Amino acid sequence: MGLYVNYGGRRVGFTIPDGWRVISGEDRPPVAGVQDPLAEVKRALDNPIGSPGIEELARPGMDVVLLFDDLQRPTPAHLVLPEILNRLNRAGIRDERVKAVCALGTHHAYNLEELRTKVGDESFARLEGRLFSHDPHAGDNVIIGRTHRGILVELNKHVALADLVIGVGECMPHPVAGYGGGYKLVMPGVSSYRAVADHHFAWIRHRESKVNVLDGNFFYEEILDAGRLSRMRFKMDLVINEKKEIIRAFAGETEAQHREAARFSESLYLTSLPKMPDVTITAAYPMEYGVQSTKALTMASFCTRAGGIIIWVAPQKQAGPIMPLIKEMASPASASEFHRMLSSGDIPEHLRPFGISYIMQVVFFKEYAEKFRVIHVTEGLSREQVEMMKYTYAPDIQTAIDLAARELPQADVAVLPSGGTVIPEVRV
Repeated sequence: MGLYVNYGGRRVGFTIPDGWRVISGEDRPPVAGVQDPLAEVKRALDNPIGSPGIEELARPGMDVVLLFDDLQRPTPAHLVLPEILNRLNRAGIRDERVKAVCALGTHHAYNLEELRTKVGDESFARLEGRLFSHDPHAGDNVIIGRTHRGILVELNKHVALADLVIGVGECMPHPVAGYGGGYKLVMPGVSSYRAVADHHFAWIRHRESKVNVLDGNFFYEEILDAGRLSRMRFKMDLVINEKKEIIRAFAGETEAQHREAARFSESLYLTSLPKMPDVTITAAYPMEYGVQSTKALTMASFCTRAGGIIIWVAPQKQAGPIMPLIKEMASPASASEFHRMLSSGDIPEHLRPFGISYIMQVVFFKEYAEKFRVIHVTEGLSREQVEMMKYTYAPDIQTAIDLAARELPQADVAVLPSGGTVIPEVRV
């Protein structure tokens, strides 16, 4: 078997020791986008799942808010928003009664030019003066209730006071929420900082808060509760490939269409393993940049046995965004100690400008260092920087394999050539 990982747009081959047995080396083939993206968007809107269409939900005189995700995600809001606006117009709602909010959670706010880049020139002109970035720290965010487990639900005022809320986002495997998309545009998308902190720090380490799990995933179920309270009645989720092309569009009642989108994503990305490997070799591709590169490590953590070895291959050519995370990894606090600090509101000063989802990566990374031996193959970080994370540095994948073989001369091995999007599932 010719073994390889995808790295920086090319395949990098390697060999393994005689005592290693490969239990999975499958690479999921790339999936082509649709030929006519707008036609696919219209098809989904014309055939809503579990809901009437936008033209039936909307009524003249309603105040409508459109939610869309931020620039860190490839969702083509510029393509979808004009079509939704056209349908609202046909229902008797003029553009002047529509606002749009970038659901950026606790990330930094965008200026108008950044918003124009996301929504496109047509939507920007039609929504002039009514296009906003969510501010999680705003004093006029509105408390609308609590989830049934007691998490505060405090939302952007435009969303809380709207008559109709419609969302546009993408559905991809998510390491904690099961899948992105759905009501994540509400929690954390347009929730206050304290509400997001309350939710995230409560549930991030629950053992069922993980990829490809919705039912029984309390992190996801609390998002559902918050979303239902928000009254976001209609949502479009797009499944998008690594070329930022639409593979499939789903639209309708938020929870119903999201489950359909999640099932479709599972069919694209699920890789079954017969057992938990001793060694997992995972490449960050196609999510190689910045914090996105960490997803491959997280996915590998779900399938590797405790005490095993993860070889994490990521170029880190744009390592600047993860440097604050690396700095905090060097602190002596354990994963549990750091988690307790966050839960009590004691966030290190140098991390305060970052979103909560970024900060909580520190907890995960510390836990991986405690549970596995992580060997990081990278050209963008120095040996000293990798060792600050309490991981082992390797300049290339063959060197990493040699290091691992000294510790485990006999091992069951899983290779995830495109680990940034794969869903590894151990069959039981």
